[in-house]
Amino acid sequence: MSEEATAPEPLMIAAFEGWNDANQAATNVVRHLVSHYDSHEVRHIRCDGYYDYQVARPMLCNVTGRRRLLWPQTTFYEIRLDATHTVFAQIAPEPNYRWRDYCHESMRIAEELDVRHIVTLGSMFADCPHTRPLPLDISSDKCQCEMDREYSGPVGIPTVLDCMACDEGFATTSMWASIPQYLGGDECAQATIEMLQALSRIIGIELDCGDLLERADAWRRKATALMQCNDELTAYVQRLEHDYDMSDKARKIAHLGAPAAEQLVREAEEFLRHGEL
Repeated sequence: MSEEATAPEPLMIAAFEGWNDANQAATNVVRHLVSHYDSHEVRHIRCDGYYDYQVARPMLCNVTGRRRLLWPQTTFYEIRLDATHTVFAQIAPEPNYRWRDYCHESMRIAEELDVRHIVTLGSMFADCPHTRPLPLDISSDKCQCEMDREYSGPVGIPTVLDCMACDEGFATTSMWASIPQYLGGDECAQATIEMLQALSRIIGIELDCGDLLERADAWRRKATALMQCNDELTAYVQRLEHDYDMSDKARKIAHLGAPAAEQLVREAEEFLRHGEL
């Protein structure tokens, strides 16, 4: 059987710099795939009309004594993961203007590339501890996660693209990684790993995390050292750990029936009565 006959239909991964990209965790998924696998640029969306240059400023680059202006733009990559698996990726600063037109242009390019499944990535700061697996909320056109069912408020370009693509008949998946808001830093490799592992399950092959595992370990060690130097932060993280563990236990016993649920309620009431861990 030919490779073309057995190859799965390609999907497109979309990530955007800015408000939707806490610690660059979402866009670093695309950067990792592009740098780690055989990839090349296949399409672009010109910046004209989509960006406020006082927000997304052009960059001046000097190469071999020659000056070059680099304007904000959208780049689409073809990424060959192995002999039978190819994905496409879209990466760009979040546009400032004409989001409807921008999303329609993105979907037109997806159709040109024979893509029928669009996966949007985002990362956000949240009340979660670095000592536990980082929360990853995943929704699809067939099943919404709890966060999407309950949230009402402002959204970014990943959500707009996800909604418009679903309305246009694309299969859609939305991923949002949560990052501890008490930590600074420019990157969170652990959140990038969480999204890569979820993409592995969607694509059907294990994606290589490369040096992200070492970088995630360094991130956790730095966070733990910071916590140990601050008693107030230590108490805060311990409370987040307790809340995380209680929520995780609730999810696990939700399918076990009423007696287990009643036991969880009793434990929660006991915790609230004492007001301490």
